[in-house]
Parts: sequence; C-alpha cells; structure tokens
Amino acid sequence: MFLVQKLDPVTLHGKYVTLEPLERSHEAELIDAVQDGELWSLWYTSVPRPEGMAADIERRLALQDKGSMLPFVTRLNSTGELLGMTTFMNIDHELPRLEIGSTWNRRSAQGTGTNPDSKYLLLRHAFETVGCVAVEFRTNWMNHQSREAIARLGAKQDGVLRSQALTSEGVLRDTVVFSILAGEWPAVKRNLEFRLGKAR
Repeated sequence: MFLVQKLDPVTLHGKYVTLEPLERSHEAELIDAVQDGELWSLWYTSVPRPEGMAADIERRLALQDKGSMLPFVTRLNSTGELLGMTTFMNIDHELPRLEIGSTWNRRSAQGTGTNPDSKYLLLRHAFETVGCVAVEFRTNWMNHQSREAIARLGAKQDGVLRSQALTSEGVLRDTVVFSILAGEWPAVKRNLEFRLGKAR
C-alpha cells in the first residue's frame, strides 16, 4: 500500500537544477521566467500568462492540498535563477502511479540539459522513493517538441486520445500518452545519466 507521506513536499537536488516545493513567494520569479520567450503565446501549450500566475499557483497548491498534485519550481544551480514549474499530478495513491506534467521552462534554458536533469530527479523519486509502478506523460499532439523530448527520455507511446481536452482557447486537442514502467526504469536511468554526463 502506498505511503502518502512519501509525496510530502521535498527538495530534489540535481547536477544542473534543484526542484523546490512551490510557494506563493515564487510568484515574481515565475512571472520573470514566463516572460522569457512569452511562453503563453504558444497555442498548443497551457502556460499561464503573467497576470494569471498567482491564480495558477493557487490552483496547484489547492490540488496539492487534495493529494492529487505535488508542484515544484525549477531553479538553476549555477546562478540561482528560477526557470519554471513542473509537477507530479493525477496521483493514484493505491498503485501507486502518477503523471509528470504541467511543466514549462523559460525559453533561454531550453536545450541546456536542465530539462533532462529535472526529469531524472522526478523519475528517480517516483520509482525509487515512492515506489511507482508506472509514470505517465501527456502532451498535445501538435506539440512536437514536447513529444520528441518525452521519447528521448525513454518513455514509450501508449496511444493518442482523440478530442480528449480543451485548450485555453477552447479548441479540442488530441492528447498523446506516454509512460515508463518500473521495470524499464533501470535502462531509462542509465540513459539519462549518460546524457547528463555529456551535457554542456
């Protein structure tokens, strides 16, 4: 049986980034991060606008209180700059199983090794501390960058859910579902550690 205390807020330290529990005090730094690249303007993503950041933080913290989400901010180790947000979400406490999602990072950090490091920390915690049987990833069919990044992690595509959700603009989206099973984690872990060793 899954132990709920294993998903209490926790700080995870990696090679390039540190994942810190989301707090209301992060709002100003998150607004600065989301303005780097105006990430909300990408229609196939669900990134909060600066004026909606406080509401998005409250939404995530409310889901944390309900036990269905554990939200983090991502901070760059070398400078202390805050890069964005990520979460454990749709947490099934009985299996246990969860999804890694609601992730975004400032544009200038993309392609620098910070995202694989963040995913490595989350996956290691999910499989080695929480004891998950599987970890899931979901993304918009049209978000090719995200789909490719998830596949590079070593996740397998489970399928496509047609007209599964509405975008922020009210358009029906097709959702691509990927997952990594517990038995696949050792190989995925080794691949990620190799990538992080080579990243510049």
